Amino acid sequence: MAENKSGLVLVNKPEGVSSNKVVNIVKHALGAKKCGHLGTLDLEGAGLLIVTVNSATKLFDFFLNKSKTYETVFVFGFETDTLDLAGKIVKEKPCKLSKEEVESAAKEMVGDYDQMPPQYSAKKVNGKIAYKEARSGRQVELRPKRVSIFSFKLLKQLDDNKFKFEICCSSGTYIRSICRDLAEKLSTYGSMQCILRTRCGSFSLEDAYSLEDVKNGNFEVLSCESLFDFPKIDLEKVGATKLLNGQFLKLNRENGEYKLFDGKTFLGIGEIKENVLRLKLRLI
Repeated sequence: MAENKSGLVLVNKPEGVSSNKVVNIVKHALGAKKCGHLGTLDLEGAGLLIVTVNSATKLFDFFLNKSKTYETVFVFGFETDTLDLAGKIVKEKPCKLSKEEVESAAKEMVGDYDQMPPQYSAKKVNGKIAYKEARSGRQVELRPKRVSIFSFKLLKQLDDNKFKFEICCSSGTYIRSICRDLAEKLSTYGSMQCILRTRCGSFSLEDAYSLEDVKNGNFEVLSCESLFDFPKIDLEKVGATKLLNGQFLKLNRENGEYKLFDGKTFLGIGEIKENVLRLKLRLI
């Protein structure tokens, strides 16, 4: 595989492997100059991780507003310092919850709300990473962030106080924090047992490759253009050169964003305002 190839690789990240390690495995398999990802997964999280290759690493900001879908299991009756089962129990409150009351409380959480991130998270405050400070016995002053829950479905009751959910939410939402906040609505405590990311935007876990596939070279790199559903504009060579050099073009088209091509080459994303086309994101 060519080291200068750009695009996206869909990987099914297993539990216990960091997102950064997955990125490095893809980078090594491709011999790529640089790789990144479009949204991290915790070490114990599993599921869809979108790895960006070479110029596709510029796509992060464009992906910030994409929704993400997870399957997760919450256990009620106690809370750990990490809000998942990897931490130590710091709060307990015996409870016996019915499927109906859990389902009702989950539905009440659909919408926008100010969510407090976990202390054990990768949030940075004044240059300090929250989870590193927490491990040293210190806490950083975190602030709530406005997030959106688009759907919150109870899939199954697994045990007396153990429930499986499907959650679709905005990027940057912490599922562990949702567990904590749902437990508060139920007048108890809760901790997340496991998490599986099944969708990121229009991409599905069903189309992802295993780490073994990646290591053995049995995978494909999706083109950057697959991330966008904008209409296309095919530019002549002169027009493409002008845009890439920071100039603009006069085009009689509707206002909006467009995928720009020079023949078969995907140049990036352009935006038209009042018949003027400017390059918004360069991908070559």
